Amino acid sequence: MLQRIPKIFRNFYFITTFLFIVWMLFFDSNDFITQYRMRRQLSEEEERKEYYLEMMAEVQKDREELMSNPELLEKFAREKYLMKRPKEDVFIIVRKED
Repeated sequence: MLQRIPKIFRNFYFITTFLFIVWMLFFDSNDFITQYRMRRQLSEEEERKEYYLEMMAEVQKDREELMSNPELLEKFAREKYLMKRPKEDVFIIVRKED
């Protein structure tokens, strides 16, 4: 039965190389599947990084705009945080949706 197997497949170096490749592709902690998942996760994280960098730039632009314009800062404080001047009443109108 052993004679039916071609000689190249019975070679020690071929068997060792084949087992090494199988081990590296499927059983090692850094196997092919794990590497694929990690690359996919890395690309997703890079996309998130781009999104957050864009959001940070937008927030920084809005902040600079607010700090340079006192009237806009007052409007923002009144609308967003419901701030008021002394001796002033603020009424909040909430509309009912049908």
